Amino acid sequence: MFTQSMRMEDTLKVGVCKELAKGEARVALTPEGVEKLISLGLSVKIETGAGLLSSYSDDDYSAAGAVIDKKRQSVLADCDLLLAVQAPDADTIKQLKSGTLLVSFIWPLQNREYVDLLMKQQVSALAMDTIPRISRAQSMDALSSMSNIAGYKAALLGAGNLDKYLPMMMTAAGTIPPAKVLVLGAGVAGLQAIATAKRLGAVVEAFDVRPVVKEQVESLGAKFVEVPIEEDNTESKGGYAKELSDRNKEKQREVIHEHVKKSDIVITTALIPGRPAPLLITKAMVEDMKAGSVIVDIAAEQGGNCEVTKPGETYHHHGVVVMGPLNIPSTLAFHASKLYSKNILSLLSLLVKDGMANLDFDDEIIANATVTHHGELISPFVKENLK
Repeated sequence: MFTQSMRMEDTLKVGVCKELAKGEARVALTPEGVEKLISLGLSVKIETGAGLLSSYSDDDYSAAGAVIDKKRQSVLADCDLLLAVQAPDADTIKQLKSGTLLVSFIWPLQNREYVDLLMKQQVSALAMDTIPRISRAQSMDALSSMSNIAGYKAALLGAGNLDKYLPMMMTAAGTIPPAKVLVLGAGVAGLQAIATAKRLGAVVEAFDVRPVVKEQVESLGAKFVEVPIEEDNTESKGGYAKELSDRNKEKQREVIHEHVKKSDIVITTALIPGRPAPLLITKAMVEDMKAGSVIVDIAAEQGGNCEVTKPGETYHHHGVVVMGPLNIPSTLAFHASKLYSKNILSLLSLLVKDGMANLDFDDEIIANATVTHHGELISPFVKENLK
């Protein structure tokens, strides 16, 4: 077994700073998380105001046992382990000591230059987005935690921008039929969007290229839209949908077009790791929808599933409201931070033993999560896909 032990002076010093990315309100560690790390014998230093946008005050952290420091540079210079949500910027990385551990979202397949910087600065970086989706790692799966939030909020965004009721309404003035919601992609985000739209009273349909999710969709009370395709294997090893052949994409679009134009709200959630989001809704489909209909494209950060999506914008296209929201989990920062912090703590419980960080590369979780270590690329997942 190959284990790289990293013993730090005295206790392992954990640092948490304010997130600098625009629109990011989450924090990597909650006061509950501070208590847990201190119980494991670690010390924690928090930059002043790091949790304010997530409704966690400096007093909350101080009461949990953390040291509050007004100087970001001091937190970065002192820490052996930096916890973050978004990948820290280049200036932050350059302020870390050689050998510092970093745990955050990194998205290495989309950020090769950033990976090169981590190797150059000798930062041992573990990416929350490359943790394998296996049963043993479920408690560490931050992608699922954040996708769950995104799916829930997407349904609310659709309802909030639709000029109709979602449930059926029986009034003295007449009966209003329920709104029709179509969810494209039945992964974690899609299933939560289905469940939320159903709770709000809508009639829900869902499509996914993976027939295996049909039972899950129907268990939530939605109708599964089936498209006959010729490919047997439509799911990747990580549980994501695979990209289809051009011929099957065309079949898929024909069926989706018929359902899109009948829908009041369309929520798109389809993503392929390391690739632009697949195009599911063409401009022609949007222009065939009823005026007042809403598209919520939560794949906007990867370019979007809709041809006319403008990432970060909400606008009208031929009378249809097209939404391309970014960083949806940040809009529910309190609970998003709580879940993300628990994901990190689960990873650290595997990583930290007796005051040391043990990078056991024979462990599938640690091996795939560790993007860089001692100036080298480690993760088999990253190596394979960067080729």
